[in-house]
Amino acid sequence: MEPKPWRDRVREEEELLAQLNRAASDAAARRAEALLEGVQELGSRAEVARELGRSWQAVDQAIKRYQHRRPPKGAATTE
Repeated sequence: MEPKPWRDRVREEEELLAQLNRAASDAAARRAEALLEGVQELGSRAEVARELGRSWQAVDQAIKRYQHRRPPKGAATTE
């Protein structure tokens, strides 16, 4: 059995990397949504950070990245 040509292997690995990037992005969005629920419950990003044993900057940045990526509620989409 001959090994796959290198071009095919590169293409397959690039597809896998794209899938992994999408999965990581989806996980980051779900995490940010959970962090926002924590903010609703506890009252602040700092309180969520304290509860999780993380810095408030880490919580703040995760939420901000998520909010910059999603369209505002009620905004028109191109779909």
